[in-house]
Amino acid sequence: MELLAKVIGWINGMVWSPPMIVLCTGAGLYFSVRMGFPQIRYLKDMIKLSISGQGSSSGISPFQAFATTVGARVGIGNIAGVAAAVHFGGPGAIFWMWLITFAGAGSSFVETVLGQAYKTRRFDGEYVGGPAFYIEKGLKLKSLAWLFVIATFVGPGIFMPGVQMHSITASVREAFNLNEYVTAVVICAVIALVICGGIKRIGKTAEFMIPFMCLVYILITGAVCVLRIEDVPKVFILIFSSAFGMEEMYSGIMGATIAWGIKRGVYSNEAGMGSGALLAAPAECKHPTTQGLVQILSVYADTLIICTASALIILTSGSFNVVKPDGSNIVANIPDVHFGILYVQHGLNTVLTGTWAGKVLSISVALFAFTTIMGYYYQAESNISYLFKNKPYMIWVFRVVFLGTNFLGVLIEGGILWDMADIGVGSMAWINIIAILFLSRQAFIILRDYEKQIKEGKELTFDPMIINVVDDTKVWPGATTPADKAN
Repeated sequence: MELLAKVIGWINGMVWSPPMIVLCTGAGLYFSVRMGFPQIRYLKDMIKLSISGQGSSSGISPFQAFATTVGARVGIGNIAGVAAAVHFGGPGAIFWMWLITFAGAGSSFVETVLGQAYKTRRFDGEYVGGPAFYIEKGLKLKSLAWLFVIATFVGPGIFMPGVQMHSITASVREAFNLNEYVTAVVICAVIALVICGGIKRIGKTAEFMIPFMCLVYILITGAVCVLRIEDVPKVFILIFSSAFGMEEMYSGIMGATIAWGIKRGVYSNEAGMGSGALLAAPAECKHPTTQGLVQILSVYADTLIICTASALIILTSGSFNVVKPDGSNIVANIPDVHFGILYVQHGLNTVLTGTWAGKVLSISVALFAFTTIMGYYYQAESNISYLFKNKPYMIWVFRVVFLGTNFLGVLIEGGILWDMADIGVGSMAWINIIAILFLSRQAFIILRDYEKQIKEGKELTFDPMIINVVDDTKVWPGATTPADKAN
């Protein structure tokens, strides 16, 4: 196991080398500047679009797509991931998480618009799309599309679910003293019931669960902030000062601060890794831009709200621990056993009297992780559909494999699971960000088409021929053929 941990750790270090951090941040900022910062200009539209529109026999509603994507983004990374960022990078890591969220919103918009523009219908009539589809059709690189499919199968399909299950079982054991294996079996059974219903059932489940679990978590955070109201301004000052090495205690780990903030930010909101394009492709909408704006809102909900809530719990309670690169502790308020999810539970129990808050958090963790697992499943299933066209039995084979990879969360050490999850996220991001950089011109054209129609007061329609895409499965009512374009 020790050798396995070293090998996986080495691979993770290669995937998340400095070029990856530059690529994630630089691409997002480039897209934002070229498009005139739609993540700011269309904030009002994002909210309106996320709650409007209806589903169909082929696709889910915009809100179900929003809820499903938020469910996939809002998971253990928002709680344990924030704890890890603060633990190893100091409070300043939170600032860099915010920055990558703003930059990532640009990447999320581009990948989602492309996912919608290049989507198609599969054998059962449902919409399906994502990076593999726009890489093959847009870049004409089928080999790269297959590479992304493999990365998604290995990432969300195999490497990433385990860390969610590990956190669920650890949290439930701490709060309710329940055996990890029993918890894992129960969770896997519920997962099986949902995933066997496909994207429709996943969307309906997310639509019900996401607003509830986010509200509960925000209320808990609010209670902590009220009880420690005098510390809240100090926490924000600490975040900003330590982000730039101005806080003496954290000045020596500024590189780690930036790296951990960006790394955990990308893992948390998944902007740029292609998951947004995969999960948004089934949404029924009149124009790809509308779903792109909805997905920006899901990125904001993930990091600016939920991750910030976790940071406030950790920092206002004083339950954080920062480690220098040489391994020595700067601050050690809690024992190492409380790292991750248990780290946040300890913070809640410190501020709120009794253990009830830790129990509520445990339930929230289970819901967060469960909806994330649903998102992982659909990401992998979409790529199974791409890989094995017109072979529905392969989806059933994958469902069995997926349940097994979830159960691995109670069999493998937490550190290895986190490294595996980071490899999965990073591998997808490397391929997808490079692809959308080359295809970004198409996304810019689609955005200008949307803005022109809005300015002229027209009913929104979309013709994929504006980017030379043939709608051979009749996805868009406004589509034309190459012959129509020639005439």
